[in-house]
This record gives sequence, structure tokens and C-alpha cells, in this order.
Amino acid sequence: MKNAELILAAADTVGESLVWDDRRNLLAWVDIIGRRIHRLDPATGAHEVWPTPGRVTSIGPREDGGAIVGLERRVALWDWSGPFRTLCEVEADLPGNRLNEGVVGPDGAYWLGTMQNNIAEDDSPIEITASTGQLYRLTADGRLARLTDDRFGITNTFVWPAPDRLVTADSVLDTLFSYEIGPDGLKNRRVFQAGFGRGVPDGSCMDAEGGIWTARVAGGACVTRTGPDGKVIEIVELPCTWPTSCVFGGEDLDTLYVTSARFTMDAQHLAVHPWEGGLFAMKPSIRGLSAHRFGMKSPD
Repeated sequence: MKNAELILAAADTVGESLVWDDRRNLLAWVDIIGRRIHRLDPATGAHEVWPTPGRVTSIGPREDGGAIVGLERRVALWDWSGPFRTLCEVEADLPGNRLNEGVVGPDGAYWLGTMQNNIAEDDSPIEITASTGQLYRLTADGRLARLTDDRFGITNTFVWPAPDRLVTADSVLDTLFSYEIGPDGLKNRRVFQAGFGRGVPDGSCMDAEGGIWTARVAGGACVTRTGPDGKVIEIVELPCTWPTSCVFGGEDLDTLYVTSARFTMDAQHLAVHPWEGGLFAMKPSIRGLSAHRFGMKSPD
């Protein structure tokens, strides 16, 4: 495996929600506190940036070529230009919460997680004092369904190791959970992985052999590959301390890309480590899976 290399010094405050558009061969991701969306052609280096109306928390590809975007307290449709068209509001009755994770699932729906807001008006950190986050599923017709009564401190990670199984995380608990997916939501939660000891789990993706790759944020400085039994089978060191999300991309889906953050880091640290908040790439000798798209038909 080649070591991870910096491919874009994005200097994101909180880079997140990295996705690969396999129709255009482009990467897209968000900077939550930077209030912007990135798109990059790794082959040419062509880089586009768009400002967003408020903090942007997640992004996913749509079947029709546009994007679905999480915007703090609402989910919107966006066409890589023009306005963000609200599809639904989320937790309007909980003003202290915000959106966090958002990933298009194999069923063509947008799977969402909320959390207690941890960012002040001046973009400084706020301590999380309660587990108020919940999990939702949003379909293309605008129907939003809560999936479980379980509460989360920080919702992160949505991967589907099997059609009837979801792995998700609570970063506050440093734990990955596994759920069975039923017709009425999620059930039979169990601990999938806990106590790894380096940082906490953030965004994840799957490879073609069923491995789960997870960015270990908050000082973890690595991504892990986890097997179907929840055990870490590979650790890849990174030149950044706060990796936040990862995705396989490239024409052969054989490159692992990783976003990162520089949130809460002081000027002295950033002077020594200026690449924090950058975008990184490595070749892990394994391939990933094609992107799911919002609005696509569920597989039979």
C-alpha cells in the first residue's frame, strides 16, 4: 500500500461527507463551518467551490445528476448551481439540534442523523451535554421517517454490510452499532465495535470485499478497516490528526480518499501541521463500491 498523500490543501475547518460521482469521475464534499461545497477532478486538479446558505452538513448524489444536501436543519435539492430547494425540515420542534451525518443508501433514500448543536454562532465549539440525536430515512417523495427510539450524542457513519443490516456510530460513545433493518425501521441494536483506543469513529465506507473503512477523528490520525465480525484488521496511518470521512474513487474505484478537519486547533499546531483540513489519497490494494444515488430504484 502506498502511503496517504495530500492532494488538495483545502484547509477545511470541518471537511465532511466525501462522495465519489462515478458518472463524472469527480469527488464532492462539504466544509461544515466553512459553509461551502467542494468538487474536485483528481485527474486534472480542477477544483470548484460553492458557498452555502448556512452550515452545510452532508451531500449525496441524485439519480438525475443533481445533489441532495443537508443544511443544518433542512434537507435540500441542489443542481450544482442556483438555489437550494428545501425538500423537508428536520426536527423543527428541537431547536437545539442540527443535522450531522447524511448518506444515500442502497434503497435510494437519504439516511440522516441529528445531534445536539455543538457549534456557536461565532463558530466556536459548544460542549455536548445530552444525547439528543436520532436517525431518519428520507425518500424522494419527501417523506421523513424516524428509524429508532435510540438517542445519539453524535451521529456518524452509515454503511450497509447486507441489505437488511446497517452499521452506524455514536462518536461520543466511541462505538459502532449494528442494526437489523425491518419494514418499520431499525431493531435489535448491538455493539459492533467499541474501545478501539485512537480517536473516535467518524465517516465510513465499504470496500468490495465487505470491509468497513472508518475515519478516526479527534486525534485518531488513521483510518481502520474492520471485518464483518467488528474486529479491526488493518490500520492506515495518516498525515492528519482529524480525518473525518472516506470514500473509494478513481476510474477503477481503487483509490481511498479522506477528508479532514482543523476545528479547535490552535495557530501553533497549524503552523507545524498546515495540511490539517486537507484532502488525502492512498492506494490500499482493494477496490470500493459504486455510489448509491438519491431517488434510484431499490434493488430487488
